[in-house]
Amino acid sequence: MLALGFAVHDLTPLAEDARTALDKDATAQAQPFQLMLTCPGCDGAPTVALQLGRLTDGTEGRIRTGKTTMGALETMCVKKNPDCRLTTLPAGPGVAWITSYVFETGAGATAIVLRDGDLLTIDARSIDRGAAEDTVLRLAQKLLPRIIGR
Repeated sequence: MLALGFAVHDLTPLAEDARTALDKDATAQAQPFQLMLTCPGCDGAPTVALQLGRLTDGTEGRIRTGKTTMGALETMCVKKNPDCRLTTLPAGPGVAWITSYVFETGAGATAIVLRDGDLLTIDARSIDRGAAEDTVLRLAQKLLPRIIGR
């Protein structure tokens, strides 16, 4: 399951940068393909999971060629959760977007980042949508350049 399209194949060295991107009081638990962050004292008390994997079902190619638009992805998301919203996420040579949604006990935001079949997800859960989105955006801005590469 080694990541082939990304520059980084192990999330462990990124743990400290991810932790400090959230807050000095955040905690991080790192494994090569997964990085877990918690910050009970942060705005919205977010918990975050970053995961490396693969997605080779053709989604990336359909998005790059325009066969699948961000609007179509948002429509699929809204079918699963009527409150889902989707925004594009700048990711250099990668393709990326963020979905955000509310559920009974809080809210979530998930960034999906694809490059050459590699998949990075940044999934945040929080008390409210704004805090979840902010958490994902802060981590993406800090880590994506290193993970995706040029």
